[in-house]
Amino acid sequence: MTLTVKEELIKRSPLRVLEKSISGGLGKGNIGVLASRKGVGKTACLVHIAADKLLQERHVIHVSYASRVDHIITWYEDIFKEIAKRPKMRSALDQFDELIRNRVIMNFKQDGTRTEQVLRSLEAMIVHANFRAETVIVDGLDFAPAGPEDLAKFKEFAGRLGLEVWFSASLRGEEPLFDELGIPNELKTCLGVIDVLISLQHHGDHVHFNLVQDHGRLAPKDLRLKLDPTTLLIAKDVRAR
Repeated sequence: MTLTVKEELIKRSPLRVLEKSISGGLGKGNIGVLASRKGVGKTACLVHIAADKLLQERHVIHVSYASRVDHIITWYEDIFKEIAKRPKMRSALDQFDELIRNRVIMNFKQDGTRTEQVLRSLEAMIVHANFRAETVIVDGLDFAPAGPEDLAKFKEFAGRLGLEVWFSASLRGEEPLFDELGIPNELKTCLGVIDVLISLQHHGDHVHFNLVQDHGRLAPKDLRLKLDPTTLLIAKDVRAR
């Protein structure tokens, strides 16, 4: 069977490498976390994950705790523009308006909104507004005041509604940020709630992905993926060839 250009793009996406590395994907009812210092590229990675879902015609809700969401909207536009630069993928940009209808961005202020309120808003959108999201992206949540209790509420919600939820976690403090197993020191109290934990770390000019925990099992591993510094798209590491 001949694949369409879009199907070929989905099949060959480096995100398929990520899925294979974490037991076939994050999965419904599970919590995934991308952790690094601020400014390393977590938001770009989350948007790339979301864009991949949109190309598969799946619904995505992007929750942002940032004061403004302009930059997130721009990320989506820029990533689809980069995809459209690939051979025969001009149609991806032509389809942008159609695909983006399957994405909703919701903005909250963390110090003024309880997690229960966020989850009620998400449930209203998914269930009552019939926006059948399968993936929720949560960007900009400060894990210090949130902690494992709030993550557990998201996890219960994800299990009840059959969602997979990806978070970004900005690490602060002095070096070392990670212990000898690669576990971020700031997230150790949350390990019991996190299913998949991936750290992003600078190696030379690139940002590399390291698997720390795979569905509750500590599994330190270089994922052989990197963040392309030009496009900010996730790419296969040349070392994997």
